[in-house]
Amino acid sequence: MRVVYFFAGNRCLASPESHAYPRSHMDERITQRLDAHLASQGLRRTKQRDVIVEAAFATDDHFKAEELLEKARKIDSTVSRATVYRTLTLLVECGLLREVDLGRDQTYYDPNFLDKPQHNHLICLDCDRVVEFEDEHTALLHDCITRRLGFQPSMKSMRIEAHCDEFLRLGKCKYRDAKVPAAY
Repeated sequence: MRVVYFFAGNRCLASPESHAYPRSHMDERITQRLDAHLASQGLRRTKQRDVIVEAAFATDDHFKAEELLEKARKIDSTVSRATVYRTLTLLVECGLLREVDLGRDQTYYDPNFLDKPQHNHLICLDCDRVVEFEDEHTALLHDCITRRLGFQPSMKSMRIEAHCDEFLRLGKCKYRDAKVPAAY
């Protein structure tokens, strides 16, 4: 489970989310956008692509390509590494995934931009926890800065790296203590 934070005025609202939905509940916008993109590229849907898309959007956690490969192979063991990388490129091109830099010297993919295109990331330097947040003030600030400098904003991204208060105060963190290697 992850927690998404939304800021309304001076209030911080937490919204626990746990999205692990089966394919039958996959957002129609995903398949429609991907189908349109595939058609525009002269490509077709394949069983392996469908499995990879299912695995990518079965959670709203950020993931690396190799993690997606492992998740996809749990659904269909014939999924190839090359197809995962090609499908990731297609998903990024059509705006369903975004490559994000979480400061770990690796490319991560974020499946959450379809519903929340303006969200930002706070990364704990102690436990590697990634917290997504939206704040109307940061969106306004980005807009003001770009326009003042003579630019039209087309995309923005904010990454804040910080130490969690719990670790600084107690020398331990429940997220760090609970951290186990991802098992997909």
